[in-house]
Amino acid sequence: MGDQSETQRETFAAELKRFRSIRGHSKAGLARKLGIDPSYVSHLEAGREHGSSALARRMDSELAAAGAVWEAWQRDDASTAPEIKPPGLPASTGLLVLEDAADLRYDGSTYHLRMRRLLRNTGDEPVTRYLVRIAVDRYPGDPERSNAHYRAQPLTWEELQLEAHCGPEAMGWIVKHDRDAFKEVWLTFANNQARYPLYPGQEAEITYSYSVSADKWGPWFQRAVRVPTRELTVSLTFPAASEPTVWGTETSLTADFVPVRTPPAQRADGDRTVFSWTTSNPQLHARYRLEWRLKSPDPEESEPAPMNPLAPSTAMADAGIVQDGDPLLHATARPFTLPAEADEAQRVVAEIFEAIGRVRRLHVFGKGMGLAACQIGIDRAAAVIIPPQDGADPVVLLNPVIAETSSDEDEQYEGCLSYFDVRGLVPRPLSILIAHTEPDGTPRLTRFERGLGRLVLHEVDHLHGTLYRDRMRPGVRPIPVEEYRGTGQSWTYR
Repeated sequence: MGDQSETQRETFAAELKRFRSIRGHSKAGLARKLGIDPSYVSHLEAGREHGSSALARRMDSELAAAGAVWEAWQRDDASTAPEIKPPGLPASTGLLVLEDAADLRYDGSTYHLRMRRLLRNTGDEPVTRYLVRIAVDRYPGDPERSNAHYRAQPLTWEELQLEAHCGPEAMGWIVKHDRDAFKEVWLTFANNQARYPLYPGQEAEITYSYSVSADKWGPWFQRAVRVPTRELTVSLTFPAASEPTVWGTETSLTADFVPVRTPPAQRADGDRTVFSWTTSNPQLHARYRLEWRLKSPDPEESEPAPMNPLAPSTAMADAGIVQDGDPLLHATARPFTLPAEADEAQRVVAEIFEAIGRVRRLHVFGKGMGLAACQIGIDRAAAVIIPPQDGADPVVLLNPVIAETSSDEDEQYEGCLSYFDVRGLVPRPLSILIAHTEPDGTPRLTRFERGLGRLVLHEVDHLHGTLYRDRMRPGVRPIPVEEYRGTGQSWTYR
């Protein structure tokens, strides 16, 4: 879900072409994945064809575009319909957002969002309106399910209960676009009693709020920088009993998805858990996406989604994880030449993070998790490890090799996403030293211990063509996951 202000926006054709290029797909390759003719992709990117909503959602999911391709399609689709433009409302040009603050609160059944923006008119003309957007997606990554969901239960203005103010004055509003899961509305600097345009050089604080039931919201909130902004802040509040976990990613026109540069801060507030995140002078056109996982008593709505009736390995294969038997799992990954290949390394790491997002919706990783590039079909020496501690920064390793291991070791069960139907007892050293390289070419030596060291070694092994069963003691065999009793629990150490 997101809320964005108007400026020049990318068309569907441009966004499709951009994300296809970022993901490294040819037109023919993307067409094969979607089951369409390659010439149709050419027509879509040239703007000669518009495509269906279902196809646009599938493209967005396949390209891991976090809603950008889908939103562009909706904008283009909506723009083909006649639009009522009230007279006397000039476009909101020349605006600077001094402060942009989003406060999202979940009460257990409904999400309540309050937006506050401090605006300055840096242009030459008075501003009389401000465009905001409300976009929801209950099942990100599953466009067909989301489409069907909103066709049956469209988002309505009545349930949103939109309210807006400029200082103490109520703001009027005029609907621009009204779709099942997407709304755009002009907030006007006027009401039935007064008109109060924002003149050049003036500042004004606007606030608006709306509510969406949990069955129409999704486990994410996105902010897009469409107007020059000095400070952007997001606050997320959840019931503490839901045991929330929050993480974030960012992207821009020049960079693929990467973790937000600072993790969301977490604090307790009575029976609530509050996460806050802020950034200063964000890049224009940057997108920031916060996602969360909540514990729920309702099995249908719990995160992560149950893998049944699919076998665990089948579910991982469907999430794009290379499975046992693929030669790539037994090959040594190609190292990066850094810093010359820094952009390529960033692209690969971003794809790993995207795959981690898909996988974490399928399974609870109480011990933490990791993913190597070879496991998503990329023959490069990159891996990402997610520590088990909530809020801990991910570990990104480029060109990692084992520099040193301790003589002390222990034996614990491990699982592998590439053959997730079994678990195996694997001896590992309790302390390791890893040599790796920063994107700018700086060599690093980093020590990892115990559980985090085990996770790191598992992924470094992958990059050298070694699987955990190659490390098991002679005569020891993996056991079926149904017999394993440690799912969702941390490893234990004395």
